[in-house]
Amino acid sequence: MSYSIAQAAQRSGLSIDTLRYYERIGLVDPPARDSGGRRSYSEEDLGWLAFVTRLRTTGMPIRMMREFAQLRHHGDLTAGRRKQILVEHRNDVRARIAELQTSLEVLDYKIDHYAVVERDLEATA
Repeated sequence: MSYSIAQAAQRSGLSIDTLRYYERIGLVDPPARDSGGRRSYSEEDLGWLAFVTRLRTTGMPIRMMREFAQLRHHGDLTAGRRKQILVEHRNDVRARIAELQTSLEVLDYKIDHYAVVERDLEATA
């Protein structure tokens, strides 16, 4: 199955401009072209786009994503470095989650505090 750039954009949740940008910077391989010269994305291309989108969602810098993308072209010989990139990034993501959890706890505390203040105001009114 193959997909036009518009279909790939829709299925990946990325814009057409983002797909072209990712191709231009080497984050994704140039897709095959159909007889009319239009981009034709495969299921494999869409799978890679889904992975790249997850990396981006977790805050991986484009620089690291590009390194990972380039390494995958060298096959299993680069598995160690690719794993290292993912492990380091996972550590960063876990640290951010812990930071966000602490911030969420502060927000919950403040919301609870203001709920008490509101109840007290209603009781005295």
